Amino acid sequence: MLGFLRQVGDYTRDTVDAARNIAQGLAVTFDHFQRRPVTVQYPYEKLIPSPRYRGRIHYEIDKCIACEVCVKVCPINLPIVDYEPGPSKKIAKVLRNYSIDFGVCIFCANCVEYCPTQCLSMTEEYELTSFDRHNLNYDSVALGRLPTTVSTDPSIRPLRELAELPKGELDPHNVPVNQPAYGPQPKQVLNPTMLS
Repeated sequence: MLGFLRQVGDYTRDTVDAARNIAQGLAVTFDHFQRRPVTVQYPYEKLIPSPRYRGRIHYEIDKCIACEVCVKVCPINLPIVDYEPGPSKKIAKVLRNYSIDFGVCIFCANCVEYCPTQCLSMTEEYELTSFDRHNLNYDSVALGRLPTTVSTDPSIRPLRELAELPKGELDPHNVPVNQPAYGPQPKQVLNPTMLS
């Protein structure tokens, strides 16, 4: 008799636990019923990347001194710096070509951070897809092209990311791009005098 009562107690406890878990799952589901769907019509609407987004690398050949610091700090030794010895001691190296293969790049931005002449910078470009892997190997000419940003491209409608919407807004379609975001921006966090 005692074994039967123990089995009934275990069955009841399992049933109550299952009902509690189902209620928690349904609470999340019902919470999402109250929210409006936010769909971005991708080719015609694009989200504006965050201020420190790490997209394709932009390269300025005029500033480069072929020091190879970018190659040394890269975790996978990716940038290829092709140079020849300079004509004098004052000009030690003459740059011939610079290339980065974005099919292999991990977009860590170490090369940008440690470049002594600031000839490398990160852009907002994230559409690097290609049918051929060799098209992702950008030389100095392709790296020198500046892409159009999402906010300045006249062919698309820029939308703010959900994390940057003003307080109380849930739909990025109703918010103008120049309206301030909710909470302090990264520049304001670094410089507290900008908050007041």
